[in-house]
Amino acid sequence: MKPTLRSQLCIYRMQANEVEVVLDHHGHIEAPNWHPDGYLIVNGGGLLYRVTLDSPRLIPIDTGHATACNNDHGISPDGKTLVISDQSQTEGSCIYTLPVTGGWPRRISKETPSYWHGWSPDGETLAYVAKRGAVFGLYTCPVAGGEETCVTVGFDHVDAPDYTPDGEWIWFNGERDGQVNLWRVRPDGTDLTQMTDDDEVNWFPHPSPDGQYILYLAYPPGTRGHPGELDVSLRIMHSKGGASHEVTRLWGGQGTINVPCWSPDATAFAFMRYQRA
Repeated sequence: MKPTLRSQLCIYRMQANEVEVVLDHHGHIEAPNWHPDGYLIVNGGGLLYRVTLDSPRLIPIDTGHATACNNDHGISPDGKTLVISDQSQTEGSCIYTLPVTGGWPRRISKETPSYWHGWSPDGETLAYVAKRGAVFGLYTCPVAGGEETCVTVGFDHVDAPDYTPDGEWIWFNGERDGQVNLWRVRPDGTDLTQMTDDDEVNWFPHPSPDGQYILYLAYPPGTRGHPGELDVSLRIMHSKGGASHEVTRLWGGQGTINVPCWSPDATAFAFMRYQRA
């Protein structure tokens, strides 16, 4: 029998350099988002849940027919809409939107598999990763639906695109020649720039809402893909590049910070860490 997992939903406070455990859950939950109204959203068992900070518990969100939601979900800049990645109705993951209070999903991506990761600050465009052919690439499409645009080429694998708050850049992790680093690119595909160059396997970059920093997850050298249940670290670097510093180490990986997780005022971020029960 597979050992039982405990999931700890945590908040890291930047100024105090402290980790607060918000919810200690006997089971598997993942990928916190931080809503502008001050609550968190996580997924678990194919469903989404709201977690209030004043009385933390899992409050189900109605996602209609979407009952196979993965950990690629998020919140619109105005806080009114959820975006989810679900495969209950399709062979591969498909992107949908629905009201943040719950409701019936509206399909956005025409092709599958497609996994949402970023929402442009003007609210008009979604950034996501999608497998078209043999590799996963970075794509965008209008929130209203329509034709998708391929933003990057020349990578063996791309994941986790997230916009800067001014909309000028999309950060992502990209693999070339077996090494995964952080990159940034203009939304039109120009000015592609490598932002890390070290032995660690760097994933899930998230620009802070004030535009100052990039939060990301660093796997040990030699890690393949983005597995869970490893000793990993959360690191922060300046948005202009340069050296990073470790803010906390934990047991996790997949599910820890897959999606945007900063507080709106950029003073804290939410993340998941795990323990064997």
